[in-house]
Amino acid sequence: MSNSPEQATQKRVPVNRREFLNLAWLASLGFFTLNIAGVTYLFSMPRFKEGEFGGVVNAGSVSELPAPGSAPLNLPVAKTWLSNTEAGVVALYKVCTHLGCLYNWNNQQQKFICPCHGSQFEADGSYIKGPAPRSLDRFVVRAIDPNTGEVLAEAVDSPLPLENIPANAIIQIDTGKKVTGVTHT
Repeated sequence: MSNSPEQATQKRVPVNRREFLNLAWLASLGFFTLNIAGVTYLFSMPRFKEGEFGGVVNAGSVSELPAPGSAPLNLPVAKTWLSNTEAGVVALYKVCTHLGCLYNWNNQQQKFICPCHGSQFEADGSYIKGPAPRSLDRFVVRAIDPNTGEVLAEAVDSPLPLENIPANAIIQIDTGKKVTGVTHT
């Protein structure tokens, strides 16, 4: 029996060792690239949920806040001090503007004091003295109507506190939106 030229080209040639290793290398490189792309995509997706730092945190109703002039409310979940001052409600980021230390409220002196370098701030976050270059940073605060979900008041790009809020309003702190404190002279 004679083989025609067409049948000779259709014969399957076995893969030698070098070709097999090249194919295996390219396949593993492809899987590695897909894994890196998948991890990069998942890492770049925002993971903030409501009630977590970086998202919106409910701080309760205005009636549950401390009275104006009393000690601020510590909210560890939001990394915030919620201060109800005579001027209104303000959410202060717990990190000192000097070198990033965590400051605390001093009940005896009625002010915030940074234990690292001694910067001092009023209850509304205003700079008093110390090496800090500016007043405390704040988060955006919203007052929400509990019945309709409508925003009653909001302090967005302003260092001023939220004021004239109804007692039944719900306070929300948007820890994803920080307002930089005012630089002192």
